[in-house]
Amino acid sequence: MFNLVYQIIRTMRPRQWLKNLSIFAAATFSGRLFMPTVFDSSLKAFFAFCLISSGAYLINDIIDAPKDRAHPIKKNRPIASGKLKEGVAWVVALFLILSAILFSTFFIGTFFTFAIIFYIIIQLIYSTYLRNIIILDSLTVASGFVIRVFAGGFASNTSLSSWLALATIGLSLLIAFGKRRSEKTILAKHMVGEEAATRKSLRHYPDALLDSMISMSSTFAIMSYALFAFQSFPQSTNDAISSLLPSILRNPKWMMLTIPIVIYGVARYLFVIYERQDAESPERVLLSDKPLLLSVVIWGISVLLIIYLLPAIGVLQL
Repeated sequence: MFNLVYQIIRTMRPRQWLKNLSIFAAATFSGRLFMPTVFDSSLKAFFAFCLISSGAYLINDIIDAPKDRAHPIKKNRPIASGKLKEGVAWVVALFLILSAILFSTFFIGTFFTFAIIFYIIIQLIYSTYLRNIIILDSLTVASGFVIRVFAGGFASNTSLSSWLALATIGLSLLIAFGKRRSEKTILAKHMVGEEAATRKSLRHYPDALLDSMISMSSTFAIMSYALFAFQSFPQSTNDAISSLLPSILRNPKWMMLTIPIVIYGVARYLFVIYERQDAESPERVLLSDKPLLLSVVIWGISVLLIIYLLPAIGVLQL
């Protein structure tokens, strides 16, 4: 029994729940994250997305099991290896998906419920069809990140900056195309001559195309974030903080201080893709690459300080 529960949890991929932290983006950048009702709604949305995304992973692994058995790494997945029966996986998947939808309906809100239903539909279409179509497969993977961000806005009833939304799209595309680039590298190392065992779309991705898309996505993400940072300005900092600075630094755009951190983070991710060739799993990259993890932590702390601490200091000193 313990082994069965363990295999189910493995297939639910709790490490992938890191992606669901993007649920908090809208509330965070709106300056309302720590309002009790907003934080509570965002937390519930995070929980609902953990349920439904795990259900999607289970179904994906069931569909992929025959091909995963010929993959050098994926053959060790519980369903592919036979440690978790497909029938049990179907029951758990349907339970998780229905639980997420019902929980969202009764405890979060209508628009969020529509968002997670749209998410699971997209994931099912991806697992059965879109994953075999070049470029569309990566766009579908990227859409999962974007849906999470907007779903977080629906749950917390907060708006999202257009430039931040574009930056999210750019970063999502970078992760998706980087994932494909690493998958090709791994297959080239371990499965030369076994192309039939891989997803069809990978066999049609020229390396030059993936490199171009990665370059375009990273540039797009950085530029969009820079424009977002330029437009951002925390309230109540003029008199309290700016008065302490030289006149040339008066009325600064504090969020722009995070741009170099974002540039470094993107550059480090590109390093992982091309030098370490280990970006098939974005969450594994984040947890295993210390410089990248450190840059994300520093960026997160900086954002919280700029959005929440600086206005608080301004209010205290006014």
